[in-house]
Amino acid sequence: MQTLMIVDDSPEFLLSAGAMLAEEGFDVVACISDPMQVVNEVLRLRPAVVLVDIHMPLVDGFQVARRLARLDQPPIVVLVSSRDADSFGDDLTAAPVRGFISKWELSGDALASMV
Repeated sequence: MQTLMIVDDSPEFLLSAGAMLAEEGFDVVACISDPMQVVNEVLRLRPAVVLVDIHMPLVDGFQVARRLARLDQPPIVVLVSSRDADSFGDDLTAAPVRGFISKWELSGDALASMV
C-alpha cells in the first residue's frame, strides 16, 4: 500500500479525494491545505507519493514540485487540476513530476498507474 499526501487549497477536494483514494487502496497519511507547509510535512511523514493541485494561492503546484524535487529522497509527485493538461503546455512538460491527472479523472487506478 502506497503512502499518500494530498495537497490542495480546497477542503472539499481534500475530504473527497482523501476518502476515495483511501477506499481505493492508498494509505492517506495527510491532507494539506497550506502549500507552504508541504516540504516540512513531507520530511516529517515521508509519503511515497504526493498529489499536488496546480492552482493554489501563494505557491502553485509547479513550485511545490520543484521544492520537493530538491529533497535528498524526494517523493513521487503527481499534479492534479480541474483544467486539462493542454492548459499548462511546457510548464507541465518541464515539471519534475511523474504525471498529471485531471480532477475529473482522478481515481485510485489512475494514480496507481503513475506510481
